[in-house]
Amino acid sequence: MTPIVKIDGQVVDVADLLRALKLSGQYEALVEQFVRDRLTVQAARKAGITVTEQEVQQRADQFRRVRGLHRAADTAKYLDAMQISADEFEAFVTDSLYQEKMLQQVCSDAAAESYFKLNSPRFDSIEVSHIVLDAEGKAKEMISVLADDPDSFEEMAREHSIADTRAAGGHIGKVTRGALRTEVEAKVFNAAAGDVLGPFVSPDRTAFEIFRVDARHVAQLDDATRADVKRLLREQWLRARAQEHVIEPC
Repeated sequence: MTPIVKIDGQVVDVADLLRALKLSGQYEALVEQFVRDRLTVQAARKAGITVTEQEVQQRADQFRRVRGLHRAADTAKYLDAMQISADEFEAFVTDSLYQEKMLQQVCSDAAAESYFKLNSPRFDSIEVSHIVLDAEGKAKEMISVLADDPDSFEEMAREHSIADTRAAGGHIGKVTRGALRTEVEAKVFNAAAGDVLGPFVSPDRTAFEIFRVDARHVAQLDDATRADVKRLLREQWLRARAQEHVIEPC
């Protein structure tokens, strides 16, 4: 195996690094990202996206400036130390440009706006509070109390909830779709502000949760939502590309 570094004269090689990455749980994520990068490059070439020599040179110059490699000799020394050839460096820079251009198309402002128009409810958010109790009987009794006196929700949360939100009167704050369990989300996102819902039992039946919808927010395509839409578009596109290929561990 190729040596990487010496520690007090003892060689650490690629096999040592791979073993450490696998045992630490980092290996799978790195391989997944590498595969995604390769698939993006392939898709860019297939789509007819081009990368010019001038763009490669500009990106290479940027790479060198960021690392303080101001002379050609400095760059050559840097690459030699990593055992990377000039051709391999150029290929890396070229591929990074293919990836960037491909994802710019996939996640363009126009694509984000189109997706949002068709799926805007998916990005709605609500503000909620909750009370968590450790017995079903207590939870049912609490629902009865709140039905008679809904304004006592915060007080009941401070006195009886076992959640770490009790000091804040049970207030969780703003949540988006996907942040709550499926069965909870289905009811909470269809409720009106002020509605009290539950109790919802945890999978292990050790907790019983009551929710109050404090406010509803209809999604707007602001900067934060636009970024969320683009992340979703990227993930959907990458998953679709992965399904087009046979990807097997070696």
